[in-house]
Amino acid sequence: MSADELADAREVCDARINLSMATSYQTENGDITKVNSVERAAYAFIPQTPIRSTDAHLEEFSEAMRTVAKTLRQVVEGKAAAQAEAAEWKRKYELEVASKEQKHHNVIKGCSNYGKDKLEELASQMALETASIDQTSCCGNHGICSHQILQDECPGPNRIADEKIVGRKAPFRLLWGCDGDKNDQHRRDFVSFEKGDIKTAERSNKQILLKWESPPQTVLLVTKPNSNSVLALCAEMVRWLKEHNNMNVIVEPRVSKELLTEDSYFNFIQTWNNGQEVKALHTKVDLIVTLGGDGTVLWAGSLFKGPVPPVVAFSLGSLGFMTPFPSEQYRECLANVLKRPFSITLRSRLQCHVVRNAAKNEVEIEEPILVLNEVTIDRGLSSYLTYLECYCDGSFVTCVQGDGLIISTTSGSTAYSLAAGGSMVHPQVPGILFTPICPHSLSFRPLILPEYVTLRVQVPCNSRGQAWASFDGKGRIQLGPGDALICSISPWPVPTACLVDSTTDFLRSIHEGLHWNLRKSQSFDGPPA
Repeated sequence: MSADELADAREVCDARINLSMATSYQTENGDITKVNSVERAAYAFIPQTPIRSTDAHLEEFSEAMRTVAKTLRQVVEGKAAAQAEAAEWKRKYELEVASKEQKHHNVIKGCSNYGKDKLEELASQMALETASIDQTSCCGNHGICSHQILQDECPGPNRIADEKIVGRKAPFRLLWGCDGDKNDQHRRDFVSFEKGDIKTAERSNKQILLKWESPPQTVLLVTKPNSNSVLALCAEMVRWLKEHNNMNVIVEPRVSKELLTEDSYFNFIQTWNNGQEVKALHTKVDLIVTLGGDGTVLWAGSLFKGPVPPVVAFSLGSLGFMTPFPSEQYRECLANVLKRPFSITLRSRLQCHVVRNAAKNEVEIEEPILVLNEVTIDRGLSSYLTYLECYCDGSFVTCVQGDGLIISTTSGSTAYSLAAGGSMVHPQVPGILFTPICPHSLSFRPLILPEYVTLRVQVPCNSRGQAWASFDGKGRIQLGPGDALICSISPWPVPTACLVDSTTDFLRSIHEGLHWNLRKSQSFDGPPA
């Protein structure tokens, strides 16, 4: 190659390098229009430049420099576009935040002029507006929400066609509907999501433990009536609690009279004299000890219309689904409960209201009744079938025509509901059992409903007869045509102490109490292994 040809080739390459550098410099300063015009002019000039050399290396070098210039231009364009998009999102976010703050300020300022109905309507409207906010905003401290944008890259308007792009996922919020109580009673914290995908979190532990922060001071003893052996054990236990643990002991008026008649030593025991003192028991009692069977546990729970202290149930009955502690070892059992963490089972209760047809509205209702096992609606002495209309959260369920209906907790699944053909359910499963009694239908099977629903059972106005409701086998109330019974889960469960843990105690009770699935094993006559 001659010196003149080599000089011409170098001039062409220098021009292309200077063009690429100018393109990058101008693009970084945002002058995209000038870059495009300069590039077009350069590409128009380059082919006209006489290149007399046919050297293959120079051609490859020239092509490589063209590729480098193009890549730099695309990178800088993408960076500029991303910065512009980020600035636009920031501006929208600031406007949205300012708008929300002004709106909430106006709402709070005008709340004093609203009535209760207006406030509820306003709250509902705000919930709907908040649920539809822009995907760049966040709900703050409202728990479960999603505002993340799923995007691996943010390419500019001139992005390469074969780039991997993940589109944005629409944000959402999980709103907990609590019709009726207007509170967070039914909220559960095991639901969460990550990047807009709903999932249930791992349950922490299969068993709930109770640990005293300070030693319990007061114990309530509830005993089975008309039993000399139970009364003798009660007297022995009272002595042990007072002398070895220096605890205050409260007993029922009947038991107090029997113990004082037996020995004046029991002058220190306490009792109550009227219903007002019974209502205040939960503020004084740290622990409940029952001596009897499941019926004694039901009676102890019925004394508390609100919060219930932990119950340690000693078995002195027949079946013992809720009484796992052996009475012969009461010292060791109580010592463990008083000094160490112990497992408990939270047994749900049903809250029942009777609404009379004569009431002008559903506010005029009778006092609520709490049941631990079940509420039963039957036909009583009437020769007619019961005719009941059933609704679940306002939705029609079915009409019951038969001997009656059982609405049971999961703790009561091994009681009357079991006898009527219902399933056995672990007591810590959240649910309500809906079991018919001798239905006049071949397809009426029992149901298990979620715990947060409200059931309404009504005697139609055209019913031939009346119905009777009983609560844990007691307190029968007559229901006439037009009357209704409303049932929902109470916020106050009955915490019962476990001998081992909830599942072990439950399986032991159905094995020993009901001889569940007990049969002889098949004989094996084959050759030895």
